[in-house]
Amino acid sequence: MRVLGVDPGLTRCGLGVVDGTPGKPLVLVGAGVARTDAGDDIAVRLHTLERAIEAWLDEHRPGAVAVERVFSQHNVQTVMGTAQAGAVAILCAARRGLPVSTYTPSEVKAAVTGNGRADKAQVTEMVTRLLRMADPPRPADAADALALAICHVWRGGARQRLAEAMTRARQAQAPGQARARQARAQAQAQARKAQELRAGGRS
Repeated sequence: MRVLGVDPGLTRCGLGVVDGTPGKPLVLVGAGVARTDAGDDIAVRLHTLERAIEAWLDEHRPGAVAVERVFSQHNVQTVMGTAQAGAVAILCAARRGLPVSTYTPSEVKAAVTGNGRADKAQVTEMVTRLLRMADPPRPADAADALALAICHVWRGGARQRLAEAMTRARQAQAPGQARARQARAQAQAQARKAQELRAGGRS
């Protein structure tokens, strides 16, 4: 599984690509940051992020995309920028038919370090160790993006298998449900016909 992790941000958007399979060593493919100028119009900044993410998708051809889920913060402006950047990443993936999963920061921390309350330094340290990197990824946005990708490699497969199992279960139930609906419709039609006959007899 090749996963593009996206740590959304309007000024700095972390991007990281990892190859991996649960239970096997992870492989670093690439990591970096897409930047926009805070002085630019919001439309220009989002378009800049879109081009950067599209370029990463073109270059690395991931099979899935993992995006950090926006959570409550005190700074509303920061939340808005993060949400907008995340939406751009999701849209880019959707255009290509790529599955997208979102994870909260605590989910990512728990997956990578075993502690949902780990700080950024601990996350970076574990990412460096897991990907056997000589130096920690910089800036922190790139490390967070890699952590998202790692989280999806380890947890996303289980999510996908569960979703596929639920889809198969619904498909298996569909013929039976269709027959049940048909039987109900027939019973209702017969009841209406009997009611009409009784009404005709009384008249």
